[in-house]
Amino acid sequence: MKFTYSWLKDHLEPTASFDQIVERLSLIGLEVEGVEDKAKQLAPFVVGEVLTAQKHPNADKLKVCTVSIGKGDPIQVVCGAPNARAGLKTVFAAPGTVIPATGTELKIGKIRDVESRGMLCSAREMGLSEEHEGIIELPEDAPVGAPFAEVLGLNDPVIEIAVTPNRADCLGVSGVARDLAAAGLGELMAPRVKPVEGTFPAPLKVTLEFGDTPSLCPAFALRVVKGVKNGPSPQWLQDRLRAIGLRPINALVDVTNFMTFDRNRPLHVFDLKKVAGDLVVRRAKTGETLLALDGKTYTLDESMCVIADEKGVESLAGIMGGEESGCDAATVDVVIESALWEPINIAQTGRRLGINSDARFRFERGIDPAFTLPGLDLATHLILEMCGGEPSQVVLAGAIPDTARTIAFPLAEVKRLSGLDASEAEIRDVLEKLGFAVSGSTPVLDVVPPSWRGDIEGKADLVEEVVRILGLERVPATEFPRDADARKPVLTALQLRTRKARRALAARGLVEAVTWSFVSKGAAEAFGGGKPELALSNPIAADLSDMRPSLLPGLIRAAQANADRGFADVALFEVGQVFLGDGPGDQRQSASGIRRGTAKPGGAGRFWAGAAGAVDAFDAKADAFAALAACGAPVANLQVTADAPSWYHPGRSGTLRLGSNAFAHFGEVHPAVLEALDVTGPLVAFEITLDKIPEPKAKATRVKPPLELSAFQPVRRDFAFLVGREVAAADILKAAQGVDRKLVTGVGVFDLYEGKGIEADKKSVAIEVTLQPRERTLTDEEIDQVAGRIVAEVAKKTGAVLRA
Repeated sequence: MKFTYSWLKDHLEPTASFDQIVERLSLIGLEVEGVEDKAKQLAPFVVGEVLTAQKHPNADKLKVCTVSIGKGDPIQVVCGAPNARAGLKTVFAAPGTVIPATGTELKIGKIRDVESRGMLCSAREMGLSEEHEGIIELPEDAPVGAPFAEVLGLNDPVIEIAVTPNRADCLGVSGVARDLAAAGLGELMAPRVKPVEGTFPAPLKVTLEFGDTPSLCPAFALRVVKGVKNGPSPQWLQDRLRAIGLRPINALVDVTNFMTFDRNRPLHVFDLKKVAGDLVVRRAKTGETLLALDGKTYTLDESMCVIADEKGVESLAGIMGGEESGCDAATVDVVIESALWEPINIAQTGRRLGINSDARFRFERGIDPAFTLPGLDLATHLILEMCGGEPSQVVLAGAIPDTARTIAFPLAEVKRLSGLDASEAEIRDVLEKLGFAVSGSTPVLDVVPPSWRGDIEGKADLVEEVVRILGLERVPATEFPRDADARKPVLTALQLRTRKARRALAARGLVEAVTWSFVSKGAAEAFGGGKPELALSNPIAADLSDMRPSLLPGLIRAAQANADRGFADVALFEVGQVFLGDGPGDQRQSASGIRRGTAKPGGAGRFWAGAAGAVDAFDAKADAFAALAACGAPVANLQVTADAPSWYHPGRSGTLRLGSNAFAHFGEVHPAVLEALDVTGPLVAFEITLDKIPEPKAKATRVKPPLELSAFQPVRRDFAFLVGREVAAADILKAAQGVDRKLVTGVGVFDLYEGKGIEADKKSVAIEVTLQPRERTLTDEEIDQVAGRIVAEVAKKTGAVLRA
């Protein structure tokens, strides 16, 4: 919402400075998004008079001018404008001035060996237009030395505010002025609109025809004005429309635009001679079309409301008029329409047709129904003043809705809900200045909201009005209680895990995605879902028919969409809900991710040192471990088992579990699943069920020092075992670790061999064991004893034989 300061002063007699008004607008809920003050931007530029303009001695197209700015000696300026001449009054910029169009700071310099101590400016250099053929020519009576912005009337700041959807009343300048007056920044000027006495019956009738369907138009009023002389609107009106970004068209159209922004009362004007017969307000017929004022043709359906005559549709109700009945320079007789429309229908129609107009923006938020007829009268006054003519009597179809409602308002609610301590007199004063009718007395007032405040529904809304006008600075600061129960955690353990998982996965280079909670039937079945109870009864699309049993179908689909558009190496993750059934406990919070192509944690694609390899199951495993560690899972105690779900490759996947609690899976996606989804690989994935991660112990069983460092050198020994191919390396590590958990501080696999020299059903697994003495250096005999125990324990638990 934009308006100029002078426009605001038409409705408000300010008692505060401009800066105070701008500051207070944000404090009362009308956030100021920007202020464009050309007077400040152009303050260094003044009116200068060219005294002499002589040809430059060293350049044919340059002139050496002497310029007076009303004080001091004449200033020498080298100028290349063809219209530079003696006696011309123009715009002068002194050294040190920054040119708006280029951002260049002027300096004293020499042009072709002649000193120039300033600049004579064109309109483009000033940022006022694209005109640059010559310097600006000002009127002969322009005072020399005066600020250029004042001479051209550019000293009217433009304010832009953000209006929340519930404050439709402030989509008109009059509404903004009312709020400022209530806040004590001036006196509201709101004269009553004088009714227009029609001199003849309107030659045009209107009917509302909605049959058995709900009416989309509560009231429709019109008036005919005959004998108008349409043409350009007055300069003041053109200036205001241009200041807020609107293009003046003609007086009749400009009046309707002015009413839209001045009083939040959108109107429409028809050329009477272009209307065939009487008007009918009805639902559109499927297939009807309208050539609108924006030059586009729209195809309509029965959900839309239109204004029609005997020829067909003339206007899209509350959104945009039609080209065929629009007013132009030849218009003599005009129809002025002021109507009320169903807000939800206006929003739905505008969204369906993709039309965003100022009228739609206001009607879908709700306008003042009581101003329907006064708004018609005010527009008529303006048209008669600008274009002349003779007005008819008003025709009204339907009835103006009665919005009066009384709210019982206990004064104690202000203190209870906001903490603000306000007297009854202050509360009454605020509400009455905002247009509320207040009666009754302490402790409960009877408050009737004005017709333009459809958003006021109860006593909490009235408290909000009082607080925002009296000022949030009057709400006392209250400290949190300091007792033991005052500062309980706000977030649940699951919410904390969700946030930590997001951060951990993003830190590993995965990009967060948000996919549909619905997948196709085939995709659901491929990932263990597809149950009848999870099928949607009203799917929004055929391929979004079932609730997702996993996050992976959506992520895989997104990765393929990126690959189809040339971005094959993508790493995506999502944290969201999955659905295993329709029971209360069948909904899970999952963190899942995928990597495709060469999107490895260390980098993707080709680079000078070599190309990145394809992603593998270990990349997905590392992602899962990182997320689990961030969520507080006991990763050091996790077991990796080869029982991943069926949508993973059986030989290249695994499950992370703690005993019987399996809370993560990882690995390559099964080729059959990729084929069913019409997706190409390579593609690896992981899934973590955040709900299953065990809670950490509330208190440690024993106090551990923050850091235990040994003063003795660790000892490392390597062991190579021959075991059956079916034996998991994790079993060997577990057996070696269990020999002496204090002394054995690290066990890891460093070699795996199968092939020549090894039996077909055997494999060689080599491990490195780290022994960390705590009290003294180990002797060779002690090391050999520990090594013997390791060999014996591994042999006992896995059937392994130490390799010769």
